[in-house]
Amino acid sequence: MDLSRFTKRGEFAWEVAPREAMHVPAIVYADEALMHAMDEKVYTQVTNVAKLPGIVKACYAMPDAHWGYGFPIGGVAAFDPARDGVVSAGGVGFDISCGVRCLHTGLHKEDLEANQKRLVDTLFERIPCGVGRTGPMRLRRKELDAMLSGGAEWAVSCGYGTRVDLERIEERGCMRGARAEEVSAQAKDRQCEQMGTLGSGNHYLEVQHVAKVFDYETGSVFGLSPGDIVVSIHCGSRALGHQIGTDFLKKMLAASAEYGIKLPDRELACAPIESPLGQSYLGAMRAGINCALANRQIITYLTRQVFADVLPKANLTLLYDVSHNTCKEEVHVVDGKRMPLYVHRKGATRALGPGHPDLPAAFHPVGQPVLIGGTMGTASYVLVGTMESAALSFSSACHGAGRAMSRHQAVRHWRGREVLDELATRGILVRSPSMRALAEEAPLAYKDVSAVVDAADRAGLARKVAKLEPVVCIKG
Repeated sequence: MDLSRFTKRGEFAWEVAPREAMHVPAIVYADEALMHAMDEKVYTQVTNVAKLPGIVKACYAMPDAHWGYGFPIGGVAAFDPARDGVVSAGGVGFDISCGVRCLHTGLHKEDLEANQKRLVDTLFERIPCGVGRTGPMRLRRKELDAMLSGGAEWAVSCGYGTRVDLERIEERGCMRGARAEEVSAQAKDRQCEQMGTLGSGNHYLEVQHVAKVFDYETGSVFGLSPGDIVVSIHCGSRALGHQIGTDFLKKMLAASAEYGIKLPDRELACAPIESPLGQSYLGAMRAGINCALANRQIITYLTRQVFADVLPKANLTLLYDVSHNTCKEEVHVVDGKRMPLYVHRKGATRALGPGHPDLPAAFHPVGQPVLIGGTMGTASYVLVGTMESAALSFSSACHGAGRAMSRHQAVRHWRGREVLDELATRGILVRSPSMRALAEEAPLAYKDVSAVVDAADRAGLARKVAKLEPVVCIKG
């Protein structure tokens, strides 16, 4: 990316001052190497988002930013309903509430050595993954509506976990204000057999070991020590979320002129927050969040069953569950005033600092766990939210490495079998229903996740706590 258009604001902040129709600056958090590696559309997209009605303070992009639909992936923007602020389906994305859940196991790395192959094979057998795979249940319409209203709370009430789990999930397992009636029949039909499935693309279930602890005090609060075995689940709202995004982008595009909104890009189709269409989307989007939370809860239940059979000493408890494709109403300070805002995070993770009232009591002294996913052969990270991130980015941080090349480019560079065999030589056992998917998700098709995390840490968005390395991976 051409850096001459930015003004450098410190080692890890790059700003585009308001120009043309921009209402606020655009700010990208990254080091110089990551900035050079970003595609040119990141500049176009952050400056376009800054032109939307009611945006406040700035449009932000995280260190893993890359081109997305409308908003860049890694984009954060907040809108004030009192200033005709808008909600944009493109600012949330198609995989609503895609996120990461991390589970303690009570095991150490040596506990896996004799059972690694049996564990990966059993997980692959029992955790449905891949394009079009169906799950262990078929929901009738009434049940599906209850799931969309109740999220992980609904899943727990159906026996897929305990109420203790809910304390370690964003929104305590249920996004209030969901409106199942705003979700189309087509979206519901697509989802009725997909609960408890990982899906495809960059989604996965990984068994990981804690390779390094950077902050032992916070690591102790999070229950992380070197050699510990954890499980990370990365997935979202499956077909339902995609259909909600598709449905409302069409509606918002058709209605933009009616609302007098001049779009800098058709992909930024939006509606005023307080409009009937804006409220309809928010209700449907919140139902999509609940779908993702319920989905990860059911996968957790299936994973616990596998561990009970293969490694009965294990005790799988939640560290935390975070989402990174959402729009949430939150209170933030802007120009010295506390105000309710609608914060879009697309490929970005909420990162609340110490003492925030939305945190579980155990995390109040240190802040929110921020879970950053890798891909098969690369590390994942646990970070913690900072007090500074509230002013820097509406309490937001990165969500992963971000792609360095497209899936088509990756397939031209690698074969799935080569990726599988290379990872096996490193002691990482991977299973996937698709060799092409393994090529598409080859580790080198992504940016250096360690560089991304270092930039987030040094920019003050979130602070490094622990590094996780994969042992077993089920890839969608």
